[in-house]
Parts: sequence; C-alpha cells; structure tokens
Amino acid sequence: MHTHHHYEIVDGQQLFYREAGSPGAPVVVLLHGFPTSSFMFRDLIPQLADRYRVIAPDYLGFGFSDAPPAGEFDYSFDVLAQLTAGLLDQLGVTEFAMYVQDYGAPIGWRLALANPDSVWAIVTQNGNAYEEGFVQDFWQPVWAYTHAPTPQTEAGIRDTFDVDGIRWQYLHGVPDPSVVSPDTWEHDAQLLNRPGNDLVQLQLFRDYESNVVMYPAVHEYFRTTQVPLLAVWGRNDGIFGPPGANAFRADLPNARIELLDGGHFLLESEVDQVASLMRDFLAPLRPTMARSAA
Repeated sequence: MHTHHHYEIVDGQQLFYREAGSPGAPVVVLLHGFPTSSFMFRDLIPQLADRYRVIAPDYLGFGFSDAPPAGEFDYSFDVLAQLTAGLLDQLGVTEFAMYVQDYGAPIGWRLALANPDSVWAIVTQNGNAYEEGFVQDFWQPVWAYTHAPTPQTEAGIRDTFDVDGIRWQYLHGVPDPSVVSPDTWEHDAQLLNRPGNDLVQLQLFRDYESNVVMYPAVHEYFRTTQVPLLAVWGRNDGIFGPPGANAFRADLPNARIELLDGGHFLLESEVDQVASLMRDFLAPLRPTMARSAA
C-alpha cells in the first residue's frame, strides 16, 4: 500500500499532505503536533491504509507546507484549523475520524466545533482538552511568555526550538531510547529552524491560551455528541500527563483510556500497539455515509 505525497493550494497557501488507501474508504485524518509534521505518521499510515483513506496534512509553517513570514501572515490556531478544513473540503472529505496529538488537538477540536456531524470518531494521543493534563514544569515558562511576552520570558521557551529541546521531546519517558531514530529530531529541527520560522512558532505560542479558553465549548461538544473517543497516551509524557487522558471521562463516560509505557511521541516507540488499538477501536464504527450505503 503506497503512501502518496501531494500539494494543494488552499486560500493561496500551498499545503503538503500524505495520503494512502482507497478513495472510497472511510477517512481518517491524522493531525500532527509541535514541532513535527505529517512525518510523525510515516509508520502509522501503512497500518491503517488497508481499511481507511488516510490523510495527514502539514500545517502552514510546518513540514513541507508553505511558511510565510510571521510579519506577512497572522498565524493562529484558528487560521491553521481553517486551512486544514479548506484542504479537507477540496479533497471532498465530508466525514472523518481524526487522530490528534499535541497541536493537533486544538486544531481538531476546532474542526469538530465548526461541523460536529463531520467527526465520527476521535483518537487522541497526548492531545489535551482539559487543564488537568498540563505538566507544569514544561508549561510554566510557556504561560509566562504568553501572559507577558518580553525578551526575558521569550528566552525561557526558545530552547524548545533547538535540537536538544526537540530531542528531549522524543526521548523523555521512553523506556528504551535506542528505538527512537535520530532522524526524527534532526528532521524537525531542520524544518523548524528555517530562517524566520522561529517567529512563526513564537506567534503560535502566544496564541496557545486561546485553546484553553475553548475547552468549555469542547466539553459541551463531547457531552452533546458523545462522540466515540480513544485516548491512547504515553504515560511518561513530560508535556501532557495521564490526568489529561483520564479527564475525557468527565464528559465522555464511555471513552476508552489506554496508558502506554512511552513518552510524548508515542508512535516512535509503540506504533504497532497504537495501530492495533486504533484498528480495534475504529472497526465497529462507521460514518453516516457508510451506514447509509449499507
């Protein structure tokens, strides 16, 4: 099963995405985190594409998508979600399950809030929707910068952009770090550190609080729809801890919670287990269009 690599122009911006599977199959959209791209799904896509049409985009400013300078484009999570929605619309996607991780969560929540009927299932892998999940050692300097962006508070978060900071995200909490390829953090660091991209990322850091403000609306969406949800979590994550996974049951009592022995980028060490859990979770669920056609 081949993975295809495409570009699409959406609202004047060129977005890159990976795609695999039959065009007529139910759609699974994979939404990546910071500081990576659809590259994080390179090993998961082939394990889903026999049953699903799998689409994994790079957001604007990430991966192989366009990255206009921050001074020329007003980056926000709202805009990244709008561009992602535009891409799915141009690809003819009206219903989808979604896998969200890190930044992918607030982008995915926006897609669901904009069109609740479009989402037939959610897999969240260390993708928060509750304040309980924030690990304060990581987030305290982020909030300090968000609330008061000064040279001093900016200095407190810039280490997340360098190779050592990115390596930490990949290796922290992984029982056997030797299974994680250096290709991961080197690939991310090279793209993240393109000239001017640091200002793009800083703009998104300043906007992160908008995601937390949105949480009550997300909780109401969960309560109203009771959307099927699997939270598969690296329980040793130093950014979004296990309380973030368990919190989903406050509004989705039937949510399935799986805490695995891994870190923030769980797919790098446990992709086979995550894929197996996803296939088992998604198998009995079908989107409205598939049910209507049966």
